[in-house]
Amino acid sequence: MDLDIVFLGTSASVPTAQRAPTALVVRRGGDRLLFDCGEGTQRQLLRSSVGLVELREVFVSHFHADHYLGLPGMLKTFALRGRELPLTVYGPPGLKELFASLRRIFGKLTYPLELVELHPGDVLEREEYNLVTFPVAHGVNSLGYALVEHPRPGRFDVETADALGVPSGPERGLLQAGEAIELADGRTITPDEVLGPARPGRRIVLAGDTAPSPSVREAARGAEVLVHEATFLEEERDRARETAHSTALEAAELAREAEVALLALTHLSNRYFGPEVAREARTIFPETVVPKDFDVIDVPFPERGSPQLVKGGVARRREEQVPEAEVVP
Repeated sequence: MDLDIVFLGTSASVPTAQRAPTALVVRRGGDRLLFDCGEGTQRQLLRSSVGLVELREVFVSHFHADHYLGLPGMLKTFALRGRELPLTVYGPPGLKELFASLRRIFGKLTYPLELVELHPGDVLEREEYNLVTFPVAHGVNSLGYALVEHPRPGRFDVETADALGVPSGPERGLLQAGEAIELADGRTITPDEVLGPARPGRRIVLAGDTAPSPSVREAARGAEVLVHEATFLEEERDRARETAHSTALEAAELAREAEVALLALTHLSNRYFGPEVAREARTIFPETVVPKDFDVIDVPFPERGSPQLVKGGVARRREEQVPEAEVVP
C-alpha cells in the first residue's frame, strides 16, 4: 500500500515567491487527506500533478489564519463545479463557530458539508489505519494528527507451508489474511502455523504549529516520519518562546528523543532559507529534510527501505501543464 506526504505549502504565516502557507496532503492508497488549508491551497493543488481532487476530508490543526484561509475559496470552487460528494472538515473546538462566519464568504454549497470538532485523544477509525489526535503547545486550541496503520500479518513461511502440505493458490492467501483453512485430508491449518510475528504498521505524525512538547514526542515515538515546524533558528529562541513556536534545533532534539526515522521541517519564516534550517537541525539529528512546495516524502514499509524525500515529486513539468479553463457560475 503506497503512503506518501505531499507538501503544498511550507511557509509560515507570510507566503513567499517560493513557499505558500501551510498545507499538505497525505496519500494512502486511494485516500487523499488534506491537513490545513492555507491561502492559495487550491491553486497549489492545480499547479501540482495531484490536481484539485474532490477531497472527502480536511483536517485543520488550529484557527490561525495561515492554516484555514484557503478553505472558503476551495469550498466555493467545488460548488461552482457542481460537486455532490459530501465533504467533512475536522478541527478543534471552535470549528463550527468559525464556519458560521465563513459561510458568509462561500455561500450556499451544492454538496453536504459536515463539521466535526475533535479533542486530544480522539481516534478516527478507518479500515486499515486510525487517525489519532494529540495535544500540542501553541497557546490556542490546537491539535496534532497521527496516521497509525494497523499491525500487518507476519511474513508467510513458504517452507513450513510446503511441509504442511498447503497447496499453492487461494489457500495460502486465506492464511495470510488470517483465516484458517481445511486441507483435502481433513487437517485444519491455522495462520499462526505459517505466519511469523505480526509486523507493526507505519506511523506518520503531523505536529502542526507548536512549541517543543512532550505530547508531540510521545505521539512521534518510533514514527517513520515526523513533520514538525521550525519557524525560527536557535538565535531566535526567545522569539519562538514568545509565539509558542519551535526552533530547528528544538525540533531536532525532539526527533532524536522520539527515535523517528525521518524529520521533515516546515512552516519556515521568510527570514530563513531551507539549507540553513537543515544545517542547524542536522547538528543534532542528521536524518532531517526541509521540503519545498511540491516535494513529496515517500514512506515505504520498513523492510523496503527508509522514508525518502522526492524533490519536486508532484511539480508539473511544463509540457504537462493544461490551459486554464473559465468557470461559469
